[in-house]
Amino acid sequence: MNLFDKFTTFIADKEPLLAIKPEIFGTPIEKMYSPTEASIGGRRILLAGTNNYLGLTFAPECLAAAHQAIDEEGTGTTGSRMANGNYTGHRELEREFAEFYGCKHAVVFSTGYQANLGTISGLAGAADVLLIDAHCHASIYDGCRLSGAEIIRFRHNDTTDLEKRLRRLGDRTGSTLVIVEGIYSMLGDQAPLSAMVEVKKSYGAYMLIDEAHSLGVLGKTGQGLVEAAGVTNNVDFITGTFSKSLGSIGGYCVSNHRELDIMRYLSRPYIFTASPSPSNIASARAALRLLKDGEHLRKRLWENANRLYSCMQEQGYRLGPQVGPVISAQLETTEQALALWTALIERGIYVNLIFPPAAPHDKPLVRCSLSAAHTPEQIEYLCSTFTDLASLARPLSQ
Repeated sequence: MNLFDKFTTFIADKEPLLAIKPEIFGTPIEKMYSPTEASIGGRRILLAGTNNYLGLTFAPECLAAAHQAIDEEGTGTTGSRMANGNYTGHRELEREFAEFYGCKHAVVFSTGYQANLGTISGLAGAADVLLIDAHCHASIYDGCRLSGAEIIRFRHNDTTDLEKRLRRLGDRTGSTLVIVEGIYSMLGDQAPLSAMVEVKKSYGAYMLIDEAHSLGVLGKTGQGLVEAAGVTNNVDFITGTFSKSLGSIGGYCVSNHRELDIMRYLSRPYIFTASPSPSNIASARAALRLLKDGEHLRKRLWENANRLYSCMQEQGYRLGPQVGPVISAQLETTEQALALWTALIERGIYVNLIFPPAAPHDKPLVRCSLSAAHTPEQIEYLCSTFTDLASLARPLSQ
C-alpha cells in the first residue's frame, strides 16, 4: 500500500472534469461587478449560484463598517478567542445575535463550518446520542464524528422515522441531540420543524437546527425557519453562518442553555482557531441590522424564487419539492449535468454543478441560488435561458 493509492480512483473519475475550462470546481472569478455580476473567463457573467440571498456583499453600510474596522483594528486578530483574539466587536456581535433571537447566550465562531463543528463536538460526548437528518451538511457530520458520540441517522424530513428512533433509545433520549437544518442546501427543501419539535419534546430530547441557508430568508425578521414555524423558544440550539445572507465570513450559535457559554472552554475548534478578522465582524454586524429590517429584501427574494421555480417546473425540470431561493435541477448522468452547466456558461450564466456524494439520491444537480439583488430583467433572462435549454434536462428515457 502507498500513501497515494486512495487518489487513484478519484483521479480516474475526475481528471477529465478537471481539464474543462472554465473550471467547474472552484470556478475562478476574476472580478466582481456587483452581487449578481462578475467576470469569468474574460466575460461578464450573471451569477446565480452564490448564496448571496439578500445581496448585501456590496451594501454601503457593510462596506463602510469593514473599512473602518480595518483602519482602526487592522487586518486580523492573530489569535484565538481564548487568547488575544477576543475583541470588543466579537462580544458585541454575540450580544446582538442573542438579542436578535431573544436568547440568553451566543457564541461567534470563525466560520459557519466551525459553528457546527465546535458546537456539536463541544456539547456531545461518548455517552451521548446524535440523531441527525440523513441530508445534513458535512460540517454537521464532522462535528458528530469529532464528538465521539453515537451517531444515528433518520430518513430525510421523516418525522415518523425520527419518532421511531427516539422511541428505540428508551431512557437515553435525555442525552440525545436531534439535528436538522432550516433549508437544505442542495434541494432547497425545509424541515417539517413544528412536528419535529413536538416529537423531540415528547421524548425529552434536545434539538439543534442549522439555519445557514434560512437566516435572512424565512421569518418576519429573518431569524429563519424557527421564526417562520413559531418555535424559536422550543429549539435548544440554533447555528448559522455569516457567509450567506450576511455576506461575510463567520458563524454563530445561540441558546437559552447556560451550557453553551461553558462550551467555550471545551470546544477544540473554538479554542484553537484564530478569531474572525475585525472587518468580517464589523460587516456582519452591519448586515445583521439590515437583515432584521429587511422585509423588503425577503419579499423581493421570494418573488424571484417563485418566478424561476414556476418557470423551470413548467418546462419539465425535476426540481426539489419546495419553492425557495435554492432551486436545483436534478439530472440523470454526469454528462447530462455537465452539458446543461456548460450551455448556461456559454449563455453568460454561472450556477453550481454538484455531483454525488454531495448531491442527494446519487443524482447530479445544476443548482441555482437566487438573491434579492437579482433584477426582474435578470430573472427573466434566467427563465428564458432555462426554457431554451430544457431539452438538455429531459429524462434519458424520453
